[in-house]
Amino acid sequence: MHKLPTLFIPHGAGPCFFMDWTRGPTDTWDRTAAWLKGLVADLPERPKAILVVSGHWEEPQFTVGSAARPPMLFDYYGFPEETYRLRFDAQGSPPLAGRVRELLGAAGFPTAEDAERGYDHGVFVPLLLATPDADIPVVQLSLRGDLDPEAHLAAGRALAPLRDEGVLIVGSGMSWHNMRGFSPAFTAKSEVFDAWLTAAMADPAKRDAAIRSWDEGPYAREAHPREEHLAPLFVAAGAAEGEPGRLAFRDVAMDVAISGYAFG
Repeated sequence: MHKLPTLFIPHGAGPCFFMDWTRGPTDTWDRTAAWLKGLVADLPERPKAILVVSGHWEEPQFTVGSAARPPMLFDYYGFPEETYRLRFDAQGSPPLAGRVRELLGAAGFPTAEDAERGYDHGVFVPLLLATPDADIPVVQLSLRGDLDPEAHLAAGRALAPLRDEGVLIVGSGMSWHNMRGFSPAFTAKSEVFDAWLTAAMADPAKRDAAIRSWDEGPYAREAHPREEHLAPLFVAAGAAEGEPGRLAFRDVAMDVAISGYAFG
């Protein structure tokens, strides 16, 4: 098999791709949706499974979803009623969940599993576009609640062997995530932070150091008052240590720059 890349994807605003968008232009999320639709088709080969690290799941220790048939977890609020009827019926993979725990444990991480938790919207919203037939097994891995950059880089390094086993590692978050910072007042700042982040991800020799001190980047804490939506990027980058990163997608949505990255 080809060694699969790792990805960091913007998952949008709630169920934004599956409703009439009313906050700004109606085509606000069209370019992101088009990119997500080609996510799997553009890979060197179709994955056997997908491991998603979502910015919407945190636990005291890295925790993996081990359900064979994960339910839906509608963890967004105030959206149209029809967005609570979305269905993403991809199977889970208890064997992959066990493999994730094995690899993280070998790297010294305590782990746990959750056989009840469903797919949150950081998983099902983008994957409904990328895999509309839900025909690739999906396993979700939590963030660690301290959001420590080094721990998440190290977790990514531990999970890197999955790339040779047909597993696509996806970090699902947002490169800019300030709930009070989606407005024209932040456009220029978002573009400066986005340019810094893109340059930092491109150079494998300097990437880990940049991630460890990401909050020293320009306007970093305006981009991420809390970094749970950036931490999935740390895992994706760690799983491609020493390999190049590239800007895979960029747009301006809700007045701020948002980007996706591919590694390897």
